Amino acid sequence: MNKEKINRINELARKSKETGLTDSEKEEQAALRREYIDSVKASLIGQLDNTYIVDVKGNKKKVERKRNGKADNN
Repeated sequence: MNKEKINRINELARKSKETGLTDSEKEEQAALRREYIDSVKASLIGQLDNTYIVDVKGNKKKVERKRNGKADNN
């Protein structure tokens, strides 16, 4: 997500509060927000995929993904 798109999200949010948005602007805003959320989620997943927990003995253990409350066994 580049700075121009983030600025456009903010611009649409301000306009929404001040004067309202047209239907096409609402669609654009929803698409940009979805793209932003997907970008943040992908970044977080990438960060967590490279995260390790170190216990008191100094042993490293990779953080495992959980699915429906259960550890992923892949």
